[in-house]
Amino acid sequence: MTRIAVLKGGMSSERDVSLVTGAACAEALRGLNYDVVEIDVSRALWEQLKSVNPDVVFNALHGDWGEDGRVQGVLDMFGKPYTHSGVMASALAMDKHRAKHVLASVGITVPDGGLFDRLQIAKSHPLETPYVVKPNGQGSSKSVYIIHDDNEDQRAAIAGDTEMGERVVVESYIPGRELTVAVKDGEPICVTEIIPKGWYDYTEKYGDNAAEHVCPADLPDYVTTLCLDWAAKAHDALGCRGISRADFRFNDENCTPANVVNKIVMLEVNTQPGMTPTSLVPEQAASVGINFAQLCRWMVEDASWPR
Repeated sequence: MTRIAVLKGGMSSERDVSLVTGAACAEALRGLNYDVVEIDVSRALWEQLKSVNPDVVFNALHGDWGEDGRVQGVLDMFGKPYTHSGVMASALAMDKHRAKHVLASVGITVPDGGLFDRLQIAKSHPLETPYVVKPNGQGSSKSVYIIHDDNEDQRAAIAGDTEMGERVVVESYIPGRELTVAVKDGEPICVTEIIPKGWYDYTEKYGDNAAEHVCPADLPDYVTTLCLDWAAKAHDALGCRGISRADFRFNDENCTPANVVNKIVMLEVNTQPGMTPTSLVPEQAASVGINFAQLCRWMVEDASWPR
């Protein structure tokens, strides 16, 4: 019987989400008669893996340390097949600022902006308002701020939000609709529109009153085609493996086939998308006839070493 170590939890600010992802995937894999051991990852990961001695490692971690190349480096050294992207793609995609340069180099439209000192933002606007301030190496929309005016309380909150790090990403605010595309083995699945009740933040993603997902999204064919093409292109350009997910903003005002490339902006690529009950990738897979257990099995069968 194949033994699978499911890595979950970890030490990032997204620990709670990872625990849910890991538990859901472990349950599905047990239902497929795999021998599953769940590991709440610590800095002693090497010893944790040695004690389990798995045939395959299923990486269900989220956030820094778990999906930024560091754990992937340990898994490369450990020498057993593992899921998702390897060191290079994980590190590059997690660095939002540098990933944008790669995406732009292959013709994908990305937001204007750059890296700025977090404390300096509290003193002066780095861009014309409105703009977005977010960590350079986190996901799940934690510590994301939309700046519309001289709100001193908001800028003070940014200055005090040490979890963001010293250097943060500042980008022009992109109005419009929230779209996302999952890519499986280099092939895009479909487009989902996310309709939040407010800003699509951590609560909207994972709370009980979460945002609505329209899957597949009701879009003109030329918009769907471009999103699918760009998601696959981003997956390839960053060197992703297994599953990835690309997130977009779409300004549909006066959009035509002639100007669509200026109306869709790719925000980021996630190399380890959530696999929680409300997550987007399982929904997209289900829309094309792949249930949750089948998706987890494919991820195990796709695992390899090195990545």
